[in-house]
Amino acid sequence: MNHLGPSYLLPEILIGTVAVVATMLFGVYRALSRAGLPVRDRSRTFWSISALLVTWFFAALLLSWSGFYQGSPFRIPTIPVGLLIPIAAGVVLFWRWPLLRRIVEAVPQSWIVSVQAYRVEGLIFLTLYAGGWLPSAFAWPAGVGDVIVGLLAPVVGVAYLRGVRGSTGSLWAWNLLGIADLVVAVTTGFLTSPSPLQLLALDRPNELVTSFPLAMIPVFLVPLSVLLHLASWQKLRQIRRETRDLKPLLTDREHCVKIESAKNEASERVYKIAK
Repeated sequence: MNHLGPSYLLPEILIGTVAVVATMLFGVYRALSRAGLPVRDRSRTFWSISALLVTWFFAALLLSWSGFYQGSPFRIPTIPVGLLIPIAAGVVLFWRWPLLRRIVEAVPQSWIVSVQAYRVEGLIFLTLYAGGWLPSAFAWPAGVGDVIVGLLAPVVGVAYLRGVRGSTGSLWAWNLLGIADLVVAVTTGFLTSPSPLQLLALDRPNELVTSFPLAMIPVFLVPLSVLLHLASWQKLRQIRRETRDLKPLLTDREHCVKIESAKNEASERVYKIAK
């Protein structure tokens, strides 16, 4: 199937998505090194996760290329299939595969956040809008939101790594912003694309976002971003839970320190009186 769009779109999307896959695999490899697993288990786990990620990438690529996600005014849109199934599969794998949870625990929070700098690739939506390829109802909210989230990703990640005051709150806010951006992009993409449910951009349907190669963004990069946000939230919740569990211990320790201090003061008084 021939791809729709300008000539620069195919290499832009393919190079960008391949770079994201390579970066993710590098992060998994580093995380496994930090997890303290035996070499054999580490190698088996790395190749298992690599196989899953690469299989997902090629499945999304082939389905997009075959026209499976191509929008049509006469059929129900299929983009939600490529969007929701990977997210559901990722959540199930996280809860059913202990090694995956261990890897997520080993990956630094700063890396999970900073790696989403790839979201600046949303600039392509604005470029395509300027060239008359995308409707404004989709391109502006999706493009601007992605660029903002992508630019903030390394800033928030580095701030959290350095323990800057308020960085935890900023991380929660960034995750909310990132999810909200994805929801807006998916919603506007859905409502502007050719289908019986199209409500926006009726004079210029958003045919490009459901066509190869741009469809790789909603069926691969968007669910990947959602899973990264969920992983970040899970790590934040875990830290909050551990901090809450430690509070009683810290309170008991402070109480013991106060008692010991009072005993020492009493002993000093008795010593002074006896002297």
